[in-house]
Amino acid sequence: MEVHTMLAFLSYFYRVLATGFCFAVFGIGGLLLSSTLFPLLSWLYKDPHKKQQEAKKWVSRTFRFFVNLMQWIGVGNFHVPDAKILAKQQGKLVMANHPSLIDVVILIAYLPRADCVVKASLLRNPFISGVIKATGYISNDDPESVLVACNASLAAGNNLIIFPEGTRTTPGKSPKLQRGAANIAVRCGATPLILGINVSPSTLTKENRWYQVPKKKFTFSVEIKDNAPLPKEGEIITKETRRYTRSLQAFFSEDIQHYE
Repeated sequence: MEVHTMLAFLSYFYRVLATGFCFAVFGIGGLLLSSTLFPLLSWLYKDPHKKQQEAKKWVSRTFRFFVNLMQWIGVGNFHVPDAKILAKQQGKLVMANHPSLIDVVILIAYLPRADCVVKASLLRNPFISGVIKATGYISNDDPESVLVACNASLAAGNNLIIFPEGTRTTPGKSPKLQRGAANIAVRCGATPLILGINVSPSTLTKENRWYQVPKKKFTFSVEIKDNAPLPKEGEIITKETRRYTRSLQAFFSEDIQHYE
């Protein structure tokens, strides 16, 4: 075997092991937060709202550590040129494309007071269920209660993260948006903040297992997208929701980057 082929194999094998290590750290970290820090916060803060806000801060810090860990040990590079702008956001409906498994982790790491809508099935995941309950992240089990909870979260100044596609993007295909994000934007009178996520080469997609790492180290970048469409005020809600969904569909298809 040639030297460069051997080095490429060793690099790939190392990144598989390093990726597994990072996910193990992530899972163990979730269990530790749920069994140590969150009970302490419950004891320190009797006000449920204050407790949830403190929990959100700690989750953001630990997710930032996870991002840094992945970069430190050579799993991938992370580029967030608008980090200082994101740190100042408040009460925004944060919409982004969804190319990889770790998108929400990256966004929470860089957004203060981040809230999000999560799949109800995650409440049965022992590694993450404690985090969801402590932070008050919104479960999508009941559409009507989701809208009420989203409105309350935005009114409280949280930055609410939602992926309009509803699932991870399939590489090479144009995104197909659901109506939920537009419905929240219109009905809650939310101010949108649209982010473009690019992962090159593509990794951690719906089609890949965690150990199917790309042949070279990936670069993950997040940027604020300018000229994003805004919902119109004073329109009939159902009509405006359909119009805004079409506007978002066009914007995500044309202005958000695609992936290798």
